[in-house]
Amino acid sequence: MNIQSAFSAGLQGYQRAADGVTEASVNISRQNLNQVANRSDSAPEVNPDQFVDASQQPVTDSLIQLKLDELHAQANANSIRTADEVLGTLIDIRV
Repeated sequence: MNIQSAFSAGLQGYQRAADGVTEASVNISRQNLNQVANRSDSAPEVNPDQFVDASQQPVTDSLIQLKLDELHAQANANSIRTADEVLGTLIDIRV
């Protein structure tokens, strides 16, 4: 097993999960802004046309995606931790 590839795979997976968390968070924010703009006529500075792109899906879809990305991040963090432990064990054996 190549320790470097385990680290690389874990880091890449963690980065993808972090990007997914960011995207889901932005979608939730946009959906909330759209809901506020649609409910309230007293908020003239909010333009709902700005936030049309990803807000067509229900907020529950974004919350589910947020949770999935959290779990992916945890799994990749565990693989990075395991690769670190294996590397530490190999160094201890060789010294």
